[in-house]
Amino acid sequence: MNRLPLLDAEAWDRFPDPCHALAEPNGLLAFGGDLSPRRLLAAYSLGVFPWFGEHEPILWWSPDPRCVFHTADLRINRSLRRQLRDKPWRLTVDHAFEQVVRACAAPRASDAGTWLVPAMIDAYVQLHRLGHAHSVEVWDGERLVGGIYGVAVGRLFCGESMFSAESGGSKLALVTLARLLHAMDFPLLDAQVANPHTLGLGAVEMPRAEFLRQVARLGQLPGLVGSWAAFTSRLIQPGAGD
Repeated sequence: MNRLPLLDAEAWDRFPDPCHALAEPNGLLAFGGDLSPRRLLAAYSLGVFPWFGEHEPILWWSPDPRCVFHTADLRINRSLRRQLRDKPWRLTVDHAFEQVVRACAAPRASDAGTWLVPAMIDAYVQLHRLGHAHSVEVWDGERLVGGIYGVAVGRLFCGESMFSAESGGSKLALVTLARLLHAMDFPLLDAQVANPHTLGLGAVEMPRAEFLRQVARLGQLPGLVGSWAAFTSRLIQPGAGD
């Protein structure tokens, strides 16, 4: 029986080799530690992410295969374009990060719980304030109807969660983020674990070994730390063409 490593509380930058993660449950690597900004950034730079529920210890994962979006390939498809044709929606970047995270954490009809426990929400809000976590928001007037957020490490963007309060809101946020990332030379948007929804949106599965090679390469490139709010002016708004 494999023993799961306990992270050293002081050694914030030390993680087991992700290739040693468990096969079942897929990708479970270690437990413990904390959710400090420096530990989270160290984890993402190694292809590792936290994921745990209420009343559980902090769990760290690196699944095989890894689900990713190639940012050059995501476009507004015909059905989404038809769906958006008459919607007076607008898009922003980093204008309502905490609101997006809390909307992602809200209970959904298909799932009674949430992995975005208060400690996780606080951790990502802190990363955002330090300029490492970012969001794309979809608005109908002053109402937030969709959004997505994640963490940037070098030229890799690690997507965490997205939500819709109106049909098409999360899809538009995802495509908008991918297009912005592609324009800023971020070739990959990490989606962590595949499911029918992400695969249906254009995600693909990548062997963990290849993903880790990409993480090592992209994580060493100069990043864009700080607010991305100014990039809102670069976004193609719904109805403005593709």
